[in-house]
Amino acid sequence: MRKRNLILEDGTVFEGYGFGSEEVSKGEIVFNTGMTGYQEVITDPSYCGQFVTMTYPLIGNYGINRDDFETVTPFIHGLIVKEYSEQPSNFRNEETIDSFLKANHIPGIAGIDTRKLTRIIRKHGTMKAAIVSAEEDVETALENLRTATFRTDQVKQTSTSKPYVVPGRGYRVVLVDFGAKHGILRELTKRDCQITVVPYNYKAEDILRLRPDGIMLTNGPGDPKDVPEAIEMIKAILGQVPIFGICLGHQLLSLACGANTEKMKFGHRGANHPVKDLENDKTYLTSQNHSYAVSPSTLENTGLELTQIAINDETVEGVRHTTYPAFSVQYHPEASPGPEDTNYLFDEFLKMMKQQEKKQEVHIHA
Repeated sequence: MRKRNLILEDGTVFEGYGFGSEEVSKGEIVFNTGMTGYQEVITDPSYCGQFVTMTYPLIGNYGINRDDFETVTPFIHGLIVKEYSEQPSNFRNEETIDSFLKANHIPGIAGIDTRKLTRIIRKHGTMKAAIVSAEEDVETALENLRTATFRTDQVKQTSTSKPYVVPGRGYRVVLVDFGAKHGILRELTKRDCQITVVPYNYKAEDILRLRPDGIMLTNGPGDPKDVPEAIEMIKAILGQVPIFGICLGHQLLSLACGANTEKMKFGHRGANHPVKDLENDKTYLTSQNHSYAVSPSTLENTGLELTQIAINDETVEGVRHTTYPAFSVQYHPEASPGPEDTNYLFDEFLKMMKQQEKKQEVHIHA
């Protein structure tokens, strides 16, 4: 096995062995607490530019299959595990995680004390990291890492470049792709929606020209403030068409209404995050992946009301507009991976479109 080093911006060095691609890579290091679902994690566009540390000790034991992709091209810069399986065993398995990473030019490093690494990230926050060959001089690699600058156009990297249609016979939904997971498309197509997927920078007038029944603002990577054109677009369509925002879409809707967002110390990433619904007093387990959160103190005078909070740290998990048909959640109701407790929100979106349709019919007949 070829030896490799994981170097953190604070000077910490972990010695391990490589799998996947042999390329040298840099990225922001984060951790995910999911016990399963590594294929969906690796292919989630929201991880664009990041090194993902899996806290569960054995990764790859059920291989890679053709069903669980969340995008065709993964955007992570590296995968960090304690141990990976070279001989997966599952009836759906089609290739190993090692061969999948090799094919997609993504380096991996194993043999790492991922518990210690996670404690460092929790204490000091997310930071820059590099995966390099064991032969490379550590001090030189560390200096290169500390002076490295990372791209801030992750949404542009992950969004579709041209509109396309996923046919259906039901409600017409325009899905604004900020780095969308396939799981969102699956849930909408399950409900027979006609989906038009458009790029992140599609103008408001062009969206409205499609005469949608509803607009889906998807998940995506990075800082929501790096997508100012999307914020302006949302401001222009707010109140005209029902809106459902997920993850980055939730943050962008909040910014468009006048709230603020802030970077979290180490974010929420995993499939077991408890969220309390303030309206029905129920608690749901949710799948999450985000570095930024809406600041609760800035919701006042925005027209948004707080609907859900995270039980672990009381961060904002859901908002609804008090005047217009628009709501959003910070977590992933489509799961993939994770519990499907909040899958009903897609039905709520359809109900909202149906109510808006009835209002328009009344207005026309009046």
